[in-house]
Amino acid sequence: GVAITANKHQGIRAAICWNTEIAQLARLHNNANVICVPCRFVTLASAIELIDSFLNTAFEGGRHQLRVNKIPC
Repeated sequence: GVAITANKHQGIRAAICWNTEIAQLARLHNNANVICVPCRFVTLASAIELIDSFLNTAFEGGRHQLRVNKIPC
């Protein structure tokens, strides 16, 4: 529910991330700018790794930019 609600706001691209690969792909391919971590399935140590991975991954652009451009701002 958190990601759905966040994505209703202009300029927000929220992604639910439960492992580092998903966190990296959310940034790399979708240019996500908000990370939502499901606490029921992720330990505190894992959450810190997820956030670190999310913040240190840059948007790849290219073919992914075409999809991101379709998202209303």
